[in-house]
Amino acid sequence: MAEKKEGKEGNLTKVLLDNNVALQKKSMSLIEASTAITNNTAVLVKKIDGLAGRIEKLLGVFEEASKHVMDAGEDRRVIELADKLEELLEQNRSLTKGLLMLENYVRTKQQFERR
Repeated sequence: MAEKKEGKEGNLTKVLLDNNVALQKKSMSLIEASTAITNNTAVLVKKIDGLAGRIEKLLGVFEEASKHVMDAGEDRRVIELADKLEELLEQNRSLTKGLLMLENYVRTKQQFERR
Protein backbone atom coordinates (compact mmCIF):
# COMPACT_ATOMS: atom_id res chain seq x y z
CA MET A 1 0.00 0.00 0.00
CA ALA A 2 2.92 2.30 0.71
CA GLU A 3 4.17 1.65 -2.84
CA LYS A 4 0.84 2.79 -4.32
CA LYS A 5 0.95 5.98 -2.28
CA GLU A 6 4.53 6.68 -3.36
CA GLY A 7 3.63 5.88 -6.98
CA LYS A 8 0.69 8.31 -6.91
CA GLU A 9 2.84 11.01 -5.32
CA GLY A 10 5.54 10.43 -7.95
CA ASN A 11 2.99 10.73 -10.76
CA LEU A 12 1.48 13.82 -9.17
CA THR A 13 4.92 15.39 -8.83
CA LYS A 14 5.70 14.62 -12.49
CA VAL A 15 2.39 16.14 -13.61
CA LEU A 16 3.03 19.26 -11.51
CA LEU A 17 6.54 19.61 -12.92
CA ASP A 18 5.28 19.16 -16.48
CA ASN A 19 2.58 21.78 -15.91
CA ASN A 20 5.12 24.14 -14.35
CA VAL A 21 7.43 23.78 -17.36
CA ALA A 22 4.53 24.38 -19.76
CA LEU A 23 3.49 27.52 -17.85
CA GLN A 24 7.06 28.83 -17.87
CA LYS A 25 7.25 28.32 -21.64
CA LYS A 26 3.98 30.19 -22.11
CA SER A 27 5.22 32.98 -19.82
CA MET A 28 8.36 33.33 -21.91
CA SER A 29 6.24 33.41 -25.03
CA LEU A 30 4.10 36.20 -23.58
CA ILE A 31 7.17 38.16 -22.50
CA GLU A 32 8.64 37.90 -26.01
CA ALA A 33 5.35 39.01 -27.56
CA SER A 34 5.13 41.94 -25.15
CA THR A 35 8.67 42.97 -26.01
CA ALA A 36 7.88 42.83 -29.71
CA ILE A 37 4.76 44.95 -29.20
CA THR A 38 6.74 47.49 -27.17
CA ASN A 39 9.40 47.71 -29.88
CA ASN A 40 6.76 48.15 -32.58
CA THR A 41 5.02 50.80 -30.52
CA ALA A 42 8.29 52.69 -30.12
CA VAL A 43 8.84 52.60 -33.88
CA LEU A 44 5.28 53.82 -34.43
CA VAL A 45 5.76 56.72 -32.01
CA LYS A 46 8.97 57.76 -33.82
CA LYS A 47 7.22 57.65 -37.18
CA ILE A 48 4.27 59.66 -35.86
CA ASP A 49 6.71 62.25 -34.49
CA GLY A 50 8.34 62.52 -37.91
CA LEU A 51 4.99 62.76 -39.65
CA ALA A 52 3.78 65.47 -37.27
CA GLY A 53 6.96 67.45 -37.98
CA ARG A 54 6.47 67.14 -41.71
CA ILE A 55 2.84 68.24 -41.43
CA GLU A 56 3.94 71.26 -39.38
CA LYS A 57 6.40 72.21 -42.14
CA LEU A 58 3.68 71.78 -44.75
CA LEU A 59 1.36 73.92 -42.67
CA GLY A 60 4.03 76.63 -42.58
CA VAL A 61 4.36 76.49 -46.37
CA PHE A 62 0.60 76.88 -46.79
CA GLU A 63 0.49 79.78 -44.33
CA GLU A 64 3.32 81.53 -46.12
CA ALA A 65 1.69 80.94 -49.50
CA SER A 66 -1.58 82.29 -48.15
CA LYS A 67 0.14 85.51 -47.04
CA HIS A 68 1.71 85.98 -50.48
CA VAL A 69 -1.56 85.26 -52.24
CA MET A 70 -3.32 87.94 -50.21
CA ASP A 71 -0.58 90.41 -51.16
CA ALA A 72 -1.07 89.61 -54.86
CA GLY A 73 -4.37 91.43 -55.16
CA GLU A 74 -8.08 90.97 -55.06
CA ASP A 75 -8.48 89.00 -58.29
CA ARG A 76 -11.43 86.58 -58.07
CA ARG A 77 -9.26 83.57 -58.85
CA VAL A 78 -6.76 84.62 -56.23
CA ILE A 79 -9.55 84.95 -53.66
CA GLU A 80 -10.89 81.48 -54.54
CA LEU A 81 -7.39 80.06 -54.28
CA ALA A 82 -6.88 81.76 -50.93
CA ASP A 83 -10.16 80.29 -49.66
CA LYS A 84 -9.09 76.82 -50.76
CA LEU A 85 -5.72 77.30 -49.08
CA GLU A 86 -7.49 78.33 -45.87
CA GLU A 87 -9.58 75.15 -46.04
CA LEU A 88 -6.42 73.10 -46.53
CA LEU A 89 -4.78 74.85 -43.59
CA GLU A 90 -7.74 74.01 -41.38
CA GLN A 91 -7.69 70.39 -42.54
CA ASN A 92 -3.96 70.20 -41.81
CA ARG A 93 -4.52 71.64 -38.34
CA SER A 94 -7.17 68.99 -37.70
CA LEU A 95 -4.87 66.25 -38.97
CA THR A 96 -2.06 67.52 -36.78
CA LYS A 97 -4.28 67.55 -33.71
CA GLY A 98 -5.49 64.03 -34.50
CA LEU A 99 -1.95 62.73 -34.98
CA LEU A 100 -0.81 64.32 -31.74
CA MET A 101 -3.76 62.75 -29.91
CA LEU A 102 -2.89 59.38 -31.46
CA GLU A 103 0.72 59.80 -30.40
CA ASN A 104 -0.33 60.60 -26.82
CA TYR A 105 -2.62 57.56 -26.79
CA VAL A 106 0.14 55.27 -28.04
CA ARG A 107 2.64 56.65 -25.52
CA THR A 108 0.14 56.27 -22.67
CA LYS A 109 -0.69 52.73 -23.72
CA GLN A 110 2.98 51.90 -23.98
CA GLN A 111 3.59 53.16 -20.45
CA PHE A 112 0.79 50.99 -19.08
CA GLU A 113 2.14 47.93 -20.91
CA ARG A 114 5.55 48.42 -19.32
CA ARG A 115 4.00 48.18 -15.86
